[in-house]
Amino acid sequence: MTNSTAKTWWAAIDRRVNSPAGIRLLTSIFIGIAFVFSVLPLLRCLRGQNMIDYRAWYEAGRNVLAGNEIYFLRGSSEYDFIYPPACALFLAVASVLGQCGFILVLVAINTIAWFVSARLSARLANGERGQPNAWLYLIPSFLVMVSIWSNYHLGQPSLVLLALMLGAFASLRTKRELFAGTLIALAAAIKAFPVVAIVYLVYRRYWKAVASLVLTLTFLLLVLPAPFRGGFDRTWRDLEKWSTGMLKYDARGVGQRPGRSQTWKNQSIVGVANRLLRHIDIDDTRPPDPPIYVNITEMKFSTVNAIIVGVALALGIVFLVAMPPRQLRTSETDAAEFALLLLMMLMLTPLSYSYLFSWLMFPFAVVAQRSFTRKAIPWWAIAAFAVFLLAAPFPRGAQAYGNFFFGALILFAGLATELWRDKHARRAINNAVSSALSS
Repeated sequence: MTNSTAKTWWAAIDRRVNSPAGIRLLTSIFIGIAFVFSVLPLLRCLRGQNMIDYRAWYEAGRNVLAGNEIYFLRGSSEYDFIYPPACALFLAVASVLGQCGFILVLVAINTIAWFVSARLSARLANGERGQPNAWLYLIPSFLVMVSIWSNYHLGQPSLVLLALMLGAFASLRTKRELFAGTLIALAAAIKAFPVVAIVYLVYRRYWKAVASLVLTLTFLLLVLPAPFRGGFDRTWRDLEKWSTGMLKYDARGVGQRPGRSQTWKNQSIVGVANRLLRHIDIDDTRPPDPPIYVNITEMKFSTVNAIIVGVALALGIVFLVAMPPRQLRTSETDAAEFALLLLMMLMLTPLSYSYLFSWLMFPFAVVAQRSFTRKAIPWWAIAAFAVFLLAAPFPRGAQAYGNFFFGALILFAGLATELWRDKHARRAINNAVSSALSS
């Protein structure tokens, strides 16, 4: 096939995909896939099979309704429910429908969140270019489809968190800082780690968003639960028990899942560094099963932590160096900046399992838009996807060595380099214009 023939062939496909009929077909495919993903957990419930994480979410909601304790130790001396108290309050509303009705509500919310995430990813990546190319909806979701399915299968809210974060980014672009802070606070009330986005807000001097985040999160954690938990004393005790149980990290692991946090499933820098640099069992096995190790060296726990902190600081410095100053920002640089922030959060949060990597939907949308604009796919994007793809033939082996972490790291390095080049290119253009006007 000649180059001209390939271009003609691609142009014909592109026209069909972006035609009204093509958009309707993509919408139908989305509805069909979401329907299948939603039905399977419901069928498990109707058949009385294992409900995985849905069970813990449902029981937390029922405990709130019954006035029982949210955080209590089960047989393994771990909390069954490990999310912030406000999350349990949200779950209580849906739990009145019974277990299967509860799951129906959650899969419906996941479907809405997936749709919103895909739409916002495309629009943010597209910037001010008008209607996004249909490929920006299709490609990112396709590339993270396995992670999307994991959220439906397990009952995880990663798509909801992504929709809230992207909504916050879109709000920042349109100068609605108060709403942006509220959305991030909602995400942090469901799963705590999105609260670290406050560092970015402070650096970019989004003071209204910072104030909104702090005030909304305070309301969600302390004020809102009080009438339903019998007053502020019990609300404070709930928060104290959660923080005491979850905000801890030692040589055994993280929070209430110490063994699991160091297994091959955790793709954060905390999990990957401990597996590769310490002699620890990557499968949290129990006798008579033999332990499994993949470490390439043996270091002290304190040394590993120093390396983790060093890598985190290095990523932060790279992020700051790549970010353009306010006067050089555009919708395109903002999209890359937001994508880098999500990638950092994925890599640096203490617990980062495969379902959370549905967040790659937005970085992939940014890469896709840049590829369309520049008529070429960057080599580092291909390399990153190849690393992610290793989990297909080697699901345990590849993840044991941190393929999701290192794939995200390659994406981060590539996008940071692109953003840095954009910054200097715009600065050169501005200097040339200034020189021409002054001469």
